[in-house]
Amino acid sequence: MTWLLASVRDLAEAELAWAGGAELVDLKDPDRGALGAWPEGELRRAVAHLGERAVLSATTGDLPMEPAGLVTAARATAATGVAYVKVGFFAGGDHAACAEALAAVAADGARLVAVLMADQRPDLDLLPRLAAAGFAGAMLDTADKRAGGLRRHMGDTALARFVVTAQAQGLLCGLAGSLGLADIPPLAALGPDYLGFRGALCRGDRTGSLDPQALATVRKALHTAGRAAA
Repeated sequence: MTWLLASVRDLAEAELAWAGGAELVDLKDPDRGALGAWPEGELRRAVAHLGERAVLSATTGDLPMEPAGLVTAARATAATGVAYVKVGFFAGGDHAACAEALAAVAADGARLVAVLMADQRPDLDLLPRLAAAGFAGAMLDTADKRAGGLRRHMGDTALARFVVTAQAQGLLCGLAGSLGLADIPPLAALGPDYLGFRGALCRGDRTGSLDPQALATVRKALHTAGRAAA
């Protein structure tokens, strides 16, 4: 089955997402960018309240591709106790060097997930390097939320290649990026480990508040599509 990742902006939304059946509760602030980071104190609070019940991931923020800065941010996020640390691989910089630098964080036990940006010509040849560096997973997302959803930037053939390659490398594989209900059946058919949502779960756009009814609708559609794909 393909899991549901629900991105949440605060602890109240995190509780709603977990209660609504999200398999992954993603701590991400939509007001701070594509991968806006929560304050470390709030991450620790979420882990204390939900860490034994929910699988929590957290983003390190929209950071420049500079190895030392990424390592510092990843270590700090991992130290809060979240299950997964999501590190953005944005345009610019040396992605291979960043992956190699982050290998030290993975070696210390952090479960890192690289987030590649579908609207910034991601290099899928990076996937074997991520696996070699000890990353736990890789996902596709979009950096510019105003420029359309994931499937506007990458066709289903390219997305299928990403899923197959990532899973062949032993990486958890996720797809996200302004996904809507219509995206669920074709993306679930590709067999990713999870699909990520924010805007489709909210009242209004991605900066609105989490809507339990919208969450239930997305979860039902995902589980229906997953059964059909199986």
